Amino acid sequence: MPQATPRHDWTREEIAALYEAPLDTLIGQALAVKAENWADGKVQKSQLLSIKTGGCAEDCGYCSQSAHFDTGLKAEKLMALDEVVSAAKQAKAGGADRFCMGAAWRNLKDRDLPKITAMVEAVKAEGLETCVTAGMLEPHQAQALKEAGLDYYNHNLDTSREYYSSVVSTRTYEDRLETIAHCREAGINLCVGGILGMGESRGDRIGLIHELSKLTPHPESVPINMLVPIEGTPLGTSAPVSVVEMARVIAVCRIVFPKSWVRLSAGREAMSEEGQALCLLAGANSIFVGDRLLTTNNPGETRDEALLKAMGFEHAPLEEVQTASRARKTTLIGAMK
Repeated sequence: MPQATPRHDWTREEIAALYEAPLDTLIGQALAVKAENWADGKVQKSQLLSIKTGGCAEDCGYCSQSAHFDTGLKAEKLMALDEVVSAAKQAKAGGADRFCMGAAWRNLKDRDLPKITAMVEAVKAEGLETCVTAGMLEPHQAQALKEAGLDYYNHNLDTSREYYSSVVSTRTYEDRLETIAHCREAGINLCVGGILGMGESRGDRIGLIHELSKLTPHPESVPINMLVPIEGTPLGTSAPVSVVEMARVIAVCRIVFPKSWVRLSAGREAMSEEGQALCLLAGANSIFVGDRLLTTNNPGETRDEALLKAMGFEHAPLEEVQTASRARKTTLIGAMK
């Protein structure tokens, strides 16, 4: 039977058994869970803006914004409020439901907290869900963000507990979990996932999902990222992960996190339409829209619309369909003459 109630007692062995199942069996189970919990078939759309780019003190091996690496990225100051609001309005006009603001900081400093809360309040006033990622938080900072109306805080675990130190040395897994706990205690929804293609094993991917499954309640949003290799970073020459492996992770996440948005996140720019379709078919029901993520490219509005319409998740307006039909009819008549 499809799972309707989230479990928090998944064993690593159970998750591994799901992961290793034949792909058709795995996706079939994931779709049954999706149908049980997401009957409307909605694909949630988020748009991400880098509100403070570069100069981060962390040494995350995948990140172009780390001050430890020479990636050619120039560090910038925190964006002005009116610029953020303008970007949020454009995102909403482009179909985004949620507006995510990312600041390249190791941790949020109290001197910047009023500026971030003002951004949250202003974006919320535009009728968008709000999400922020700004590094590690203290309890009072999480509470202030909640009071400003923040809906989600993004703080990815990135990979398994065992492999984490191979990716980052300037903070620990427990540091990540501590900030996640502060957000949960403040009543903020969580956006917590990971990155595939950093040299980790399949066992590490299983370990990541297991760690996420132990969070109570589960993260309301689980982004699954494909590494975008950045020249100048330690992981800049990493071998790409296959789309089939991405689909496996997404399908397992859909089963383990039945009530969560599972986002096909970074890396879509390098994927074919068919590859993205496979990941959506595997159970993903959220994507990032727009031309850019933080510092990397994204497919953009035109390609996203074409993909979602091709899969039937979004339908063209009747007038557009009729216009296309008339055009095809005119072409056919012309060819018959």
